[in-house]
Amino acid sequence: MSTDVPIVPRRILPDHSGVFFDGDGARAHDVKLYVNHSGNVLELRGEDVSCNWPLDQVRLVPDQAGQKGLVLRRADDPLARLFTAHRGLAEQFPALKKRTVDVSRGRLLGWAIGALASVALIVFVLVPLMADQLAEYIPPEGERALGEATLDQVRGAMKGAGRSPLRFCEASEGRAALAKMETSLAANVEMDVPLTVHVLDHGMVNAFALPGGHVVFMRGLIEQAESAEEVAAVFAHEMGHVASRDPTRHALRSAGSIGVLGLLFGDFAGGALVLLLTEQLIEAQYSQKAETGADQFAYEVLQASGVAPSAIGEMFERMLAKHGDAEGISSHFLSHPKMAERIAASRSATPDGFVSIPILSDEDWQALRVICKP
Repeated sequence: MSTDVPIVPRRILPDHSGVFFDGDGARAHDVKLYVNHSGNVLELRGEDVSCNWPLDQVRLVPDQAGQKGLVLRRADDPLARLFTAHRGLAEQFPALKKRTVDVSRGRLLGWAIGALASVALIVFVLVPLMADQLAEYIPPEGERALGEATLDQVRGAMKGAGRSPLRFCEASEGRAALAKMETSLAANVEMDVPLTVHVLDHGMVNAFALPGGHVVFMRGLIEQAESAEEVAAVFAHEMGHVASRDPTRHALRSAGSIGVLGLLFGDFAGGALVLLLTEQLIEAQYSQKAETGADQFAYEVLQASGVAPSAIGEMFERMLAKHGDAEGISSHFLSHPKMAERIAASRSATPDGFVSIPILSDEDWQALRVICKP
């Protein structure tokens, strides 16, 4: 500590004493206090303390509940503290309650930018990398349980009549027709994960895959389709996601990213975040690479099943004419490559002179269209 005591006249304050903490350790130092107006300093003198605080640098430490005296600090020293019971001493300090800025705004801005960059790195880089690695180690039963739990969340979040969970469409003739379609498509590809196909009674024009081989159709998509081949084309696309385990990776990425954000924003219970995760899974916003891969998978399966790959383009062409390329369509399809590009790609994937074979009979197709009727 400094021992340079200026030899200048000073005003001695009888019986004014205090306890000083230098900020370097926990030891309390008993000190005598002197106001030196000639030097414009507060002198702290003790057995092993000798330092001066400029009067205009002395600040009151706020929010000291229950203190009968003063808790003081220097404006340029965030750690050192002086405790004194002599509240009248406050009159000696001209800037006692002046606000102290310990960190420059530039430094605070730098810290804020660094924190945001760290969060972005975790959410957009580290979490996806970890999710991709972890997806390879999840056992099939665990993946299937994850899919079942997610499906329950989807049904509960969307709600059906009377605010009950969205119901499954189970008309027997429609289920049989859908099973025939699945058999025809699956016969031409090896799937590591067995498929479980659901139809939910909702008007959204959508279909998506969930972890563990779950493929979900919304009633609205089947009603929007004009042929069984259009439904089969969407079915084959979702099978491509299942084969690549895209839903599992997507679920892990979403859960990890949303979990990080939940910790940041204080949603430790996770109620709002579960709903957001469900929405993310319904939207199924995979990467463009994953979507293109699923399309290529579908083209191969459809050709082998006797269905023209252009069938999926026919459905999109009607949507494009009705809504435009990026407006008014379900979020699932908006997350995919632009419709015009997909229409062109599906046509290019269809060989010249390709003769399509009906994947369902007219009777089966009509049964599938009313699968949600009681």
